[in-house]
Amino acid sequence: MTANIRKVLSLGIKAVIVILAFWFIYRKLVVNENLRTFGHLLGELPGIEIGVIMTSVFLLMLLNWGLEAMKWRRLIRQVERISLWSAMESVFCGLTWAVFTPNRIGEYGGRVFFLSPKRRIIGVVAMAVGNIGQMVLTNVFGAIALCIFIYRFVDIDYRLFYAVVVLSVMFCLFFIVFYFNIRWLNSILLSMRFTRKYKKFYHIISRYKKRELLNILGYCLARYLVFSSQYFILFNWLIPGLHVLDILMMVSILFFVQSTLPSLDLFDVGVRSLTAAYLFSSVTDQEVAVIACTASIWLINLIIPAILGTYFVSKLNFFGSNQRH
Repeated sequence: MTANIRKVLSLGIKAVIVILAFWFIYRKLVVNENLRTFGHLLGELPGIEIGVIMTSVFLLMLLNWGLEAMKWRRLIRQVERISLWSAMESVFCGLTWAVFTPNRIGEYGGRVFFLSPKRRIIGVVAMAVGNIGQMVLTNVFGAIALCIFIYRFVDIDYRLFYAVVVLSVMFCLFFIVFYFNIRWLNSILLSMRFTRKYKKFYHIISRYKKRELLNILGYCLARYLVFSSQYFILFNWLIPGLHVLDILMMVSILFFVQSTLPSLDLFDVGVRSLTAAYLFSSVTDQEVAVIACTASIWLINLIIPAILGTYFVSKLNFFGSNQRH
């Protein structure tokens, strides 16, 4: 393939990605009644107060994805050294790809294209390790919150409740043990003939020692606390009667439930909002405010970064290195 053909093909791919992203985002924002509801709620509040709260949530979004960039840089450092800025670019680029792909699978492609071509598949595996760490925390905190919710709001026999607690503990231990022994996955893949020939792509799994995995989990925990804080700020602001622990409990359950649902980032805002409204109905009757809060966080955490990411998509080199030190 000549240089000119590669250049034209690269421009074509970037144009398709950017057009798809903006088309999907535009279509969803135009018909989003939940965001209009949020706007109406804000119209009844002082402008300075709105500015302070929404700026805080926006800055937390930047912190959230900044932490993810730091985590991504640490995950991949065993394979390729990248600058923090390149890591940040790749994270936002991945978010642009994620909005129109099922289960955000496009985020892998958008991110690893910032690596050298021969290391991109290995980068997918490294990114998966980080996502597993995030999943571990989501499942552990979600299971704990679910047990608390059942104890407080569900009328069941105490023996059944104890059984639920035992199963939850086993569930949490499974994910924790698996994560800190993720090298077992490398051994399992090597034991199978049809995957053994691809070991050069997944051998990176064996390089993650427990201390390194603990550091990565620390980034995951920091991110969990950041986006939990976003929900807490908005819910505590628009529904001041909610107890702090109730917000934290329901948010943890919400993350847990959402992580189990197949989704398309752009279209699951309705599912997110309805799920949040159903779950929070146990602690508040302010359904409109719950739906509005959830939709606004979807806009700030996913849609705004995806729009910003289109700039970095335009800088991608699909057939060569994108490294800028």
